[in-house]
Amino acid sequence: MSFQRFAWHRFWAMVMKEFIQMRRDRLTFAMMVGIPLIQLVLFGFAINSDPKHLPTAILVADNSPFSRSFVRALENSDYFHVARTLSSEEEAEEMLAEGDVQFVVEIPQNFARKLMRGERPEILLAADATDPSATGNAIAAINQLGQTALNRDLQGVLQPLQGKPGPFEVTIHRRYNPEGITQYNIVPGLMGVILTMTMIMMTGLAMTRERERGTMENLLATPVRPFEVMAGKIVPYILVGYIQVVLILLAAWAIFGVPMVGSVALLFAVVLVFIAANLAVGITFSTVARNQMQAMQMTFFFFLPSMLLSGFMFPFRGMPEWAQTLGEILPLTHFLRMVRGILLKGNGVADTLPHLLPLLLFLLAVVAIGLKRYRKTLD
Repeated sequence: MSFQRFAWHRFWAMVMKEFIQMRRDRLTFAMMVGIPLIQLVLFGFAINSDPKHLPTAILVADNSPFSRSFVRALENSDYFHVARTLSSEEEAEEMLAEGDVQFVVEIPQNFARKLMRGERPEILLAADATDPSATGNAIAAINQLGQTALNRDLQGVLQPLQGKPGPFEVTIHRRYNPEGITQYNIVPGLMGVILTMTMIMMTGLAMTRERERGTMENLLATPVRPFEVMAGKIVPYILVGYIQVVLILLAAWAIFGVPMVGSVALLFAVVLVFIAANLAVGITFSTVARNQMQAMQMTFFFFLPSMLLSGFMFPFRGMPEWAQTLGEILPLTHFLRMVRGILLKGNGVADTLPHLLPLLLFLLAVVAIGLKRYRKTLD
């Protein structure tokens, strides 16, 4: 076997050949540039483990200067944003269950009278603790407020009430996850993450595989309509998705002890819409991708923002508004709220519906795009 010396002209020819190939495969080149940029932007700007300005509702039964000073101190702490003034405990319970607010602060009757008597009245803080990382720093901040929030009002004969312990107590009720167990938040969320990745990838690969093997032309030559092809591709994977859900629920109950307070039947109904939405995304990607490699690349291009902007890894309300707006478009965001609400809070249909409607709209939009793209395939 003869040994040939390294030739720069042959080496350079191979380099130029690869650059030409990259230029032809524009989708892959876009992924190579786009994914690092997305990671840079999301990790640099959108990810925040110390969320502030969390939506807070107040239920004030004692309209005194002390109560107003405490509410102002809440907002000045930057951790709380008073978004609503409530009139009843039932309304407070409803807003916590639907996730409209992160905290409810209740100032009881005769708060000012008991405070001036030195009886250290209680202020109740009810927190939606399904995500412990979203509430930990805010709860620590409100405990500090108990010692300093009313110093400007406690003057003259009331000045001895300043100092430690504070003039009132803050009682914390961590709702839905009182022990702050991280698995209660992560394990139900994993259901959505796993379904997102597997459903989109499997359907995307299935359609592009048909094209690579040359069987797509046979499908297009048959009387089968585009919607019938999409439905026929989707239905088998719905069963696969349900098998995954059952396995995750069994592991969540048997291994991690995740409570299942709500209706499992309602959860399965929500899962059906979520699986269908992800499968529709996979079908749509397959109409764009030319081969299975591109379909896989597009899957990860969609999966990465879904995982980072949905509230699975980091508190959703800790992200800037533009990132939250993008996150509201993604189906995983709404599914996480529904599955955590059903399992941990015991939410019913009325509490789930506000998050189910955006998911249905997303499904209809993606199906419409997929049908339009499918008709143009192989033209």
